[in-house]
Amino acid sequence: MAENAGGGQNLAVLDALDSARTQMYHMKAIVIAGMGFFTDAYDLFCITTVSKLLGRIYYPDVNADSGKPGTLPLNINNAVVGVALVGTLMGQLVFGYFGDKLGRKRVYGITLVLMAACAIGSGLSFGSTHRSVIGTLCFFRFLLGFGIGGDYPLSATIMSEYANKKTRGAFIAAVFAMQGVGIIFAGLVSMIVSGILLHYHPAPSYKENPGLSAQLPAADYMWRIVLMLGALPALATFYWRMKMPETARYTAIIEGNAKQASNDMQKVLEITIDDEQEKLAKFRAANEYSLLSKEFAKRHGLHLLGTTTTWFLLDVAFYSQNLTQKDIFPAIKLTGPPESMNALREVFVLSRAMFLIALFGTFPGYWVTVALIDKMGRYLIQLLGFFMMSLFMLVMGIKYEYLKESNHILFAILYALTFFFANFGPNSTTFVLPAELFPTRVRSTCHAISAASGKAGAIVAAFGVQRLTLKGDAKHMAEALIILSVTNMLGFFFTFLVPETMGRSLEEISGEDGNNGVGPGTNTTTAGIGLADVSKDDKYPHSSTEWQPPSMQA
Repeated sequence: MAENAGGGQNLAVLDALDSARTQMYHMKAIVIAGMGFFTDAYDLFCITTVSKLLGRIYYPDVNADSGKPGTLPLNINNAVVGVALVGTLMGQLVFGYFGDKLGRKRVYGITLVLMAACAIGSGLSFGSTHRSVIGTLCFFRFLLGFGIGGDYPLSATIMSEYANKKTRGAFIAAVFAMQGVGIIFAGLVSMIVSGILLHYHPAPSYKENPGLSAQLPAADYMWRIVLMLGALPALATFYWRMKMPETARYTAIIEGNAKQASNDMQKVLEITIDDEQEKLAKFRAANEYSLLSKEFAKRHGLHLLGTTTTWFLLDVAFYSQNLTQKDIFPAIKLTGPPESMNALREVFVLSRAMFLIALFGTFPGYWVTVALIDKMGRYLIQLLGFFMMSLFMLVMGIKYEYLKESNHILFAILYALTFFFANFGPNSTTFVLPAELFPTRVRSTCHAISAASGKAGAIVAAFGVQRLTLKGDAKHMAEALIILSVTNMLGFFFTFLVPETMGRSLEEISGEDGNNGVGPGTNTTTAGIGLADVSKDDKYPHSSTEWQPPSMQA
């Protein structure tokens, strides 16, 4: 057993994981877990590229009197866009709970199979009427979201429990950064499929010929192909996900089998570990309190409040940005009036705009976080992100009409910057922190509760904020942006409930090693936030004035 700076004790298998150099297996784990998040993002956001197409095909008479193409009625649009988010929330809670009860690995493959099967099902129709088509779509997208929900707590927990403490933040953030790649591919795949079909099935614009502009049946095939292609990345990584061993922390701390934990880790990582079976009993006895106990509330109640509120507030803004892109794009001149285009052309320009915003605004933020999270810390990045998002959205809301009419280039830049600071900010850190703050016994469940709170925010965005933006009029768009600015500022203040976790072992953070853990009062510096107690052996001096950023290399 090893002693840490705070006087607590840790198991050798856990110390070995914390100090292990970065190896090929770490990279492999990032790819395996990350492909799940690639699939999650593709499946959740590809619906944005085709929702207007669904309106043209199945509700052609909705706007006939105004001379514009059909759109989904408000309640139908909210259901199509939001039902996957409701499924995701429920899946997070269910799979997060079973991840702690049955093991991370045991339920990890179920989520992938469910995602693949329901992505395929989303492109099918049980019947030929618009009600049966939309009903089938909503049914399978709910189950798709249920599977996606399980990926959040399991991927985060597995990656945090495999990683060494010096690069743990970067590893977890890299898994989550695959969400950015998934959003890019949602736009790219929709653009390619619609472009190919548009080439072989040309048609006049809606203004010229409303009937022919729908481009049936090619347009009907298009949205089905895009949704069903979401099954491919999930199926591609299923075998490797099943080959991953259970995490050593789960096997040792929850199952009580230190020998098996040591054997599993020595097979995949180049480390030597003593099993310490006798010492494990004392370690487990000190950490058997449950999620609903007074001990948990005393140690981690404020942590859980901090992770749930910040993730909720972040997702209200983040999903509002993503789900209402199709309404923002005309304002920044990335798309034109829908009546001037045929159905597939509208999908093409919407997808192209989504691809460009994701490539230049969304994607870089994720990977800047990966590069800096173990240097700047989670706390500072989250504060910076919330503040900058609030500032940019406030400017866009107050000056909406001016920017829309007279300076759409500046509007596009401000809009892209909100995405950048969402991802170089709370969209990444709210995923990382719950995977580090809580004890092994309830880590997956607490991450699931935090993530489910985030999806509740996404549902508010899909059913609430989007109601303001659906028609795209300037007054309501400006109101929505100002509301989101206030939401982000609330996230800034709730961040003060969350401590810094950089550079510490998971057991030191949670107090499982006999220390008191970390609390909201530890964020007292800017660079070395909350690191005053970490030992010099780990290259973190006791004096915060001597602290140097840790290397990205183990």
